[in-house]
Amino acid sequence: MNKKGTRISVLFLIALVSFGNVKAQSLKNVIDKAFQNAEQQSLLMAKKYENQPGRFPKSFEGGKDTSSDSRWWCSGFFPGSLWYLYENNKNEEVLKYAKLYTDRVEREKYTTDNHDVGFMLYCSFGNGLRITGEERYKEVLLTGAKSLATRFDPNVGLIRSWDHNTAVWQYPVIIDNLMNLELLLWAADYAKDENLRKIALSHADKTMQYHFRPDYSSYHVVSYDRKSGTPHKKQTHQGAGDDSAWSRGQSWGLYGYTYLYRETKDKRYLEQAKNIANFLINHPQMPKDFIPYWDYNAPQIPNTTRDASAACVMASALIELSDFVDAKLKKKYMQVVDTQIRTLASDKYTAKLGENGNFILKHSTGAYPFKSEIDAPLTYADYYYLEALTRWKKRL
Repeated sequence: MNKKGTRISVLFLIALVSFGNVKAQSLKNVIDKAFQNAEQQSLLMAKKYENQPGRFPKSFEGGKDTSSDSRWWCSGFFPGSLWYLYENNKNEEVLKYAKLYTDRVEREKYTTDNHDVGFMLYCSFGNGLRITGEERYKEVLLTGAKSLATRFDPNVGLIRSWDHNTAVWQYPVIIDNLMNLELLLWAADYAKDENLRKIALSHADKTMQYHFRPDYSSYHVVSYDRKSGTPHKKQTHQGAGDDSAWSRGQSWGLYGYTYLYRETKDKRYLEQAKNIANFLINHPQMPKDFIPYWDYNAPQIPNTTRDASAACVMASALIELSDFVDAKLKKKYMQVVDTQIRTLASDKYTAKLGENGNFILKHSTGAYPFKSEIDAPLTYADYYYLEALTRWKKRL
């Protein structure tokens, strides 16, 4: 190659690197702006409930706030959101509220009639421990894990999700329950308790065996016969139909098997996560912006609601999953995440300061068949959005 050709090649490489830097810088700006908006909005939310002891934001429907006490399965998400915001900016005011709302969840460490103890405690106390190292939080998490473990039946091999509707379900297990195993795995390592680990992995394995269809979509609820330990009923309680793919449930599965691989390095879990990701990304009813409809098989598509919460859980999971795959898949996953985050951070999904009941994101769907929280903000959408932003910012 002559000198002129060499010079053109060098200039081309410089331009290519510069373009990459501009793109990365642009993404950094998106994330920084998203965090800035989220912090301001979340401080307004924190102050709203500061003098309402024991209360947590839940949603905002029909122009009215809806809240809960710590018993509701979502109680750990708002304190968890505050922890992610504090991790990002180290704002002492945010830290004050993160501690305040986290302490409001503590009584749930004794809860044995609810499978969502993991959501409640690991999102709040778990993030608090990870970020601050607060020793007191360890006891809360360990006690909570032992409480959760009481819902495990060795004969069935799974943690029971619900205790109601006994005329229909003998031993119901929902796909969401995968998310609560992370607390058990933490406690198993911390307390050197192999039984807790066995419980978590037994649940993960039987869920993988019975919850998923050949295309790697999942049912929402599988009820087990207590004598045989095998399914007697498979349903999709919050979806369009028993054989449909309820969008948030699919995201729970993706997230669950991703962290299970992180914690165990069992390649079966990695393959399961990759197969679920492939099902979601390539689904014919997945919108171009990768913000799913509330169910991938909803008959009203495209004239029905989206579920931003399903997109947030999916984005957070894909960021982590991208660490465990080859370069080609990593690029594919992160292109999806790029689209999701830029869409969620836009005015279309991000609320203006002081609006939307002080929630960060708009357009989630809680339980469409029950006409509950339809096209509304949800506290767990905000939580997994902030988790996704945090994970991506660390990888820039």
